[in-house]
Order: sequence, then structure tokens, then C-alpha cells
Amino acid sequence: MNRPGSASGDRLIHATSVAIDGRALLLLGPSASGKSDLALRLVDRGAQLVSDDYTLLENREGTLYACAVPEIAGQIEIRGIGIDDIAFRAEAPVALILRLDAVPDRLPAEELEMHELQGCNIPALPLLPFEASAAVKAERALRIFGLKVQPA
Repeated sequence: MNRPGSASGDRLIHATSVAIDGRALLLLGPSASGKSDLALRLVDRGAQLVSDDYTLLENREGTLYACAVPEIAGQIEIRGIGIDDIAFRAEAPVALILRLDAVPDRLPAEELEMHELQGCNIPALPLLPFEASAAVKAERALRIFGLKVQPA
């Protein structure tokens, strides 16, 4: 998938985003770390794609929103298959970041790591995206650790 135009400046990040019950998970990791693969499995379980590979971020009165990138909205890369069209949600408030570039400890730290994006602090957890249970873990992590933001 080609990188979208840079007109959005620093609001554009290399992340895949999906919405579960109206709240967005940001899947962060380098290329080939499993962002699209995990998103596809989450969509298969009922999540909605917001944006694959690149996500626009917007701070609205202290709530961070993940938004679909217009040039690639409704598309997901399926490694070995190609780009496929998929239903998507235009935006959702970000509740949790899953870092696909780090190995999680057996139990999370007492205080979650926080990432500052667009002036908003978002909790973050490491997750191994290729484990068979990764999609279920992602859903549970959102339920347990995700911010209680209200969907628009």
C-alpha cells in the first residue's frame, strides 16, 4: 500500500486502527509487524476498520480521534493476497494503543505506559500479534485498560 500524501503533516501516523464498540484501538508497529493481519482478524470478530497502515489523528477538545485516510479509506492489505475493499468506519475516539513491536511481560506493570499523541495521553500495552489468541487479547485489553471515551 502506498503512503498517502503528506498534506496532513504530523497528524498522519504509521498505524492501523480499528473500532470495537465505538472505541478505537491503534495498532502500532513497523512494517510487517502484523498490524493489518491483526486488524483483519478483529474485523472478522466484529470490529470495524478505521484505517489500515496509516491513520489520521485529531485532538477534539481533549479526545483523540482516529480517522480514515481518504486515499486508502475502505482498503486493507492482506499479505500475499493484495489490497481488498472492506467496510470501514470514518472515525472513532482512541481508547488504547497496542504496541506490536515489544514482547509483553507475563503481567502488565501496575502503571500502564502512556503515549502522548496530539496532546492526548493514551494507555499502551505490548501485544504479540501473531499468537492465536491475539484478537481476543486485543478485545479484552480494550475492555480492561481502554479509556472510557464516548463515541461521536
